[in-house]
Amino acid sequence: MMAAAVVRPLDANDNLQSRWIDGRPMGDVAAEFIKPNDRLTSFERLELYNRMYWYRLLDAIRDDCPGLLAALGEAAFGRLAQAYLAKRPSRSFTLRNLCSRLEAFIREHPRFTAPRTALAAEIARFEWAQTVAFDGESRPVVSAASLARTPPARLRLGLQPYVTLLALRYPVDAYVTSVKRRDAMRSEASNTPDSNIVHRHAARRSRLPRPLRTFLAVHRLDNRLYYKRLEPEAFRILGALALGATLARAVAAGGRAATPAKVKGWFTTWMALGWFCAAGNKRRARAS
Repeated sequence: MMAAAVVRPLDANDNLQSRWIDGRPMGDVAAEFIKPNDRLTSFERLELYNRMYWYRLLDAIRDDCPGLLAALGEAAFGRLAQAYLAKRPSRSFTLRNLCSRLEAFIREHPRFTAPRTALAAEIARFEWAQTVAFDGESRPVVSAASLARTPPARLRLGLQPYVTLLALRYPVDAYVTSVKRRDAMRSEASNTPDSNIVHRHAARRSRLPRPLRTFLAVHRLDNRLYYKRLEPEAFRILGALALGATLARAVAAGGRAATPAKVKGWFTTWMALGWFCAAGNKRRARAS
């Protein structure tokens, strides 16, 4: 009963709803399991927990989605976040997973993000990929020696679970980077009141990106988050490997533009980044 009351959405004024699910006054329901004290009624005590729960979740979404917040604006982002949490309530013990279903929700309920639904969905996907990259599982890296012992026609490689491949219609990596840079300047401006130049630059809104086909790998290295742009041929090779193709078939999937020199350079970089592990469960490269 307590849990059901705490997670129930706030009303339009950010208060505990005045009526329970069955229509009874919420004050009467709260009194059934919460005692009043010398300062607060049962309703008011329950309202504190209800607000704290929702404010914490809303703060977490804001922290995880700075690009989406900037693209939609405060009002639209707030409506989206509250609707998402109401229809897709948290089912995890950790706030880390809070935005895992946000992209799907945006696509299923475009009215919350129109007319920027396509862009909003891609930003949400990109920002969730950063969460995965930050603390996703890391498996033992495949050594160059073990690769050399297996013919390409039989060799299969897996991608590290923390690596996410994204085929996007917008360059959201550049956009989110500009938003974070702007937010950092705002923080700096708040501590330097005499710097009018910093204030002016920090107040500028990041320009929304125009459509541009973009291929990305979101990953980490030495406990730091990175996103690396990929050529289309390189993306196809990595995607084929992620789906379980042999090395020979994956390279063939790159097409004629994937010259031997390019393939060698790509694999040298990918091996240095530690992206390859033993082949396991097939994964799908994410595309729009």
